Amino acid sequence: MRQKSLILLYFFVFFAFAPGLDAGAQDLPVPAPPVIGAKSYLVIDASTGFELATLNPDERLAPASLTKLMSAYVVFTALKEGRIRLEDEVTVSEKAWRTEGSRMFIEVGKQVPVQDLLLGMIVQSGNDASVALAEYVGGTESVFAEMMNQRAAALGMSSSHFMNATGLPDDMHYSTARDIALVAKAIIAEFPDYYRWYSVREYEYNGITQKNRNSLLWRDPSVDGVKTGSTDDAGYCLVSSAMRDGMRVIAVVLGTASAKARIDGSQALLNYGFRFYETRLLYRAGEKVADARIWKSERETTPLGVSSDLYITVPRGRFDEVESVLNMPAVLVAPVAQGQPLAELQVSLNGETLVREPLRALEENPNGSLWQRTVDGVQLWLE
Repeated sequence: MRQKSLILLYFFVFFAFAPGLDAGAQDLPVPAPPVIGAKSYLVIDASTGFELATLNPDERLAPASLTKLMSAYVVFTALKEGRIRLEDEVTVSEKAWRTEGSRMFIEVGKQVPVQDLLLGMIVQSGNDASVALAEYVGGTESVFAEMMNQRAAALGMSSSHFMNATGLPDDMHYSTARDIALVAKAIIAEFPDYYRWYSVREYEYNGITQKNRNSLLWRDPSVDGVKTGSTDDAGYCLVSSAMRDGMRVIAVVLGTASAKARIDGSQALLNYGFRFYETRLLYRAGEKVADARIWKSERETTPLGVSSDLYITVPRGRFDEVESVLNMPAVLVAPVAQGQPLAELQVSLNGETLVREPLRALEENPNGSLWQRTVDGVQLWLE
């Protein structure tokens, strides 16, 4: 019996004091991201925009064919607004046909549907397809480039300027890892039906089958996009995106020395993001978070919630340490409109604010009766 007690005591001491097994081990900092030999990179969570890893994310660099993400965003927007249709036939100009670089092999004077051109631009990275689409949507490629700049500004891409639809070299054609992450995130969020084309592994047009240059689509089953790029000036670049257990990570890698380096580096960064971070849903859109006292109203309280699903990203294993604080004015007076912001939810981890989100009225609450308004008015005066 005494020997058994000594064994139990030994295990208690071992697990209580052994290095690496104490409760404080959970508070160890996240390790530094891998070194991948890129000029710049940015890894974000697609739901929250939280930055998981960075290296010179605001350095202006040549984006090469990553430009085609912006081109696609402009075309997708035109489709959404009904200005063009997927089945529209586009007559291929001589300029589009002669465009140098990677090609879809469209022929001058032939008519090609918008959908085929999009697949040629996305899967085959066809510069000819990109110019044909630019001319169809903008009239000329230069006008289309201005449309690209306008859409980029609206997305908050403050360090980008586009001179063409393809990414062919130009001193005034540049972007950053941060800006490219913004447009990739926007495509995934706003155009999910079109985003699925970025996972197509090969596409045949004009009797020629070409494989998607993003070989991560074959290596990692969780990867479903997005786009490669390379020129002598830009080096080898890749935007990759993967979904694992409901969490989507986007990695933008610019300026590696080889196609293998961009693939290996992107894979390492995706793995890093998933291994050391997690994204959780805090509240669903329309779900009640709190009740607000409304004075002089028809109903004494109004339920508050968020207008869209609210996610947060934290180091893995530390979700239980997240704290939420509700900031609400001392006095709220009717009438209240549905959707009206009435309070703010502040979510933090160890004193660092993760997100500030307005809480909005989930239903309207009009003025109360004369009696209700009078009673509440007196009560407010006494307080």
